Amino acid sequence: MYDSSSSLKIPSSPQEEDKAEGKVYGNVFAELESVDLPLGTSLRSVYDDQPNAHKRFMEKLDARIRNHDREIEKMCNFHHQGFVDAITELLKVRADAEKLMGQVSDTNRRLQDAGREVTAQTEEVIRCRVQQRNMATTVEKLQLCIPVLEMYSKLKEQLESKRYYSALKTMEQLENIYIPRVSQYRFCQIMAETLPKLREEIKEISMSDLKDFLESIRKHSDKIGETAMRQAQQHRTFNSAVQKQVTLSCAKPLYGLNGRTPLHHNGLSTDTAEEEEMDEEVLTAQDLVDFSPVYRCLHIYTVLGDRETFENYYRKQRKKQARLVLQPQSNMHETVEGYRKYFNQIVGFFVVEDHILHATQGLVTRAFTDELWNMALSKIIAVLRTHSSYCNDPDLVLELKNLIVIFADTLQGYGFPVNRLFDLLFEVRDQYNETLLKKWALVFRDIFEQDNYSPIPVDTEEEYKAVVSRFPFHDAEIEKQQFPKKLPMSQSVPQIYSQVKEFIYASLKFSESLHRSSTEIDDMLRKSTNLLLTRTLSSCLQNLIKKPHIGLTELVQIIINTTHLEHACKYLEDFITNITNVSPETVHTTRLYGLSTFKDARHAAEGEIYTKLNQKIDEFIQLADYEWGMAESDGRASGYLMDLINFLRSTFQVFTHLPGKVAQTACMSACKHLATSLMQMLLDTELKQISMGAIQQFNLDVIQCECE
Repeated sequence: MYDSSSSLKIPSSPQEEDKAEGKVYGNVFAELESVDLPLGTSLRSVYDDQPNAHKRFMEKLDARIRNHDREIEKMCNFHHQGFVDAITELLKVRADAEKLMGQVSDTNRRLQDAGREVTAQTEEVIRCRVQQRNMATTVEKLQLCIPVLEMYSKLKEQLESKRYYSALKTMEQLENIYIPRVSQYRFCQIMAETLPKLREEIKEISMSDLKDFLESIRKHSDKIGETAMRQAQQHRTFNSAVQKQVTLSCAKPLYGLNGRTPLHHNGLSTDTAEEEEMDEEVLTAQDLVDFSPVYRCLHIYTVLGDRETFENYYRKQRKKQARLVLQPQSNMHETVEGYRKYFNQIVGFFVVEDHILHATQGLVTRAFTDELWNMALSKIIAVLRTHSSYCNDPDLVLELKNLIVIFADTLQGYGFPVNRLFDLLFEVRDQYNETLLKKWALVFRDIFEQDNYSPIPVDTEEEYKAVVSRFPFHDAEIEKQQFPKKLPMSQSVPQIYSQVKEFIYASLKFSESLHRSSTEIDDMLRKSTNLLLTRTLSSCLQNLIKKPHIGLTELVQIIINTTHLEHACKYLEDFITNITNVSPETVHTTRLYGLSTFKDARHAAEGEIYTKLNQKIDEFIQLADYEWGMAESDGRASGYLMDLINFLRSTFQVFTHLPGKVAQTACMSACKHLATSLMQMLLDTELKQISMGAIQQFNLDVIQCECE
């Protein structure tokens, strides 16, 4: 580009100035003749700071034009002859060109006619090629779409056949693999929008199946629990038959409703066990309840990433069901079937939970089952305390105890702690003892009411042996006597002794299977027997002695009876020792308090004899009718006094069977009371005067008393 700053340079002479100006305009003309450079810059350089620049530029431009015209003219003159020759030659070939043009037109016409068919065929080929390309494209796209449609059809079949877990896997493949390949198609978009709805439907259906399952196991809990407890009872019976003294507190049952491996009988393997297993098929939880809805629902919620929601729902519902199961019927205490159904439902509930615990991973945890069990155990204990307190039948209480033991053994086999249940059994044992005491109080009362309070007559050796087989009686003198003969005690003595032994047996039944040592069982038997003797039998004896219809003869027989029962107490201790195999010399062995019981009863009977004897004397004294003003005595003792003496004579004859001290005391008491009564007659304040005849008659009565 031309530099405008060059116009500012001042030449040193006119020649240099013309030379410089020509150089400048030469550059300007070169720029103007160039088509690549803009004219504005070049023209502006001509006029910048130059006076008369336009005039000089126009002069130079005219000169430049004239110069170019001369060059053009020279060039035209040089090429003119060649141009003329070329025109001449061109005119010569015009005819040939026209001829050639005709030939070309004819050839073109023929070619067009021939090409029309080719063109039509070519267009047909092109159309077929387009169709072929479209078909290939369609096939290619269909090959991409068909797997999607096949998978969707497979999904529908899985949903119809309720294979929801497989359906979720199919949905996952559709979303991640198949649909992205053809996502541009409308049907795939609709399909993709449908899948979340199908997932929700699967969740709702699986949840509905779970609810049906929960309802089903609630109905089947009774059957499951019944099976488990029956198997536990069979194991306990078998174990007792094999080894009666084996302690089962640390052993787990051989049953397993959840299919777990059973334990061995302390290493023993017998044909009996094999036969029992062959006789009755062991049912499992799966045989009674279909657990597939739980597994299916758990898998579905796991795949959907919502496992926590499912776990929380399941646990919440099971807690609600636990509370319903633990709610007893109001009349449960009336029959053993009420208790059995209650225990069956609870066992069934926890057998199912134990199966779920081991068959699933994390649906329920050991902490959750322990929490449920602790809650249930507290409720069970409270319920049993309440309802057992209503039981007045010892047989029902005993059956309840057996149910509690089987219930505890069953759940202990599944790892649940049951120590509190065995502690509860001690409370139930007290209740059982109370019902036994009430029952035996009625038994003793009936025995006393039916007794004739006379010595037992035995006519033959067989009758004698029958009596001594029921009661430990040994008397050498009586044994030497000939038949028929009489035993000193009445019929109530062997009956009472036998009933005390029956009570011990009944009390022992409750102590069985409590997982306690022989010493503890021995102690429990002795304590309950002491209660029977000191409270129940003692109370019955005291009430019997106080009854108005019991006369002196009956009281004498009662004293004789209690003496023999007192002697039999040591045999009762031996009886308990033989049952429990606990030596009586053991430090902590409880002694029977029967001696004091019968002594107290005997003392009460003796006191009652003294009282009744004095009352009878008072009755005779009331019959005395002295004529205090009589002139002379009758010469013999008064009639009432003779009757009294005859009565005392016959009564004292009965007293010969009593211990000497008792008979002597009774006699002294009667004489003292008679003397006191006679003295009170003389000192009566209403008596104003006494004749000598009356004094003589009174003296005859006193002498008669002294003579007797």
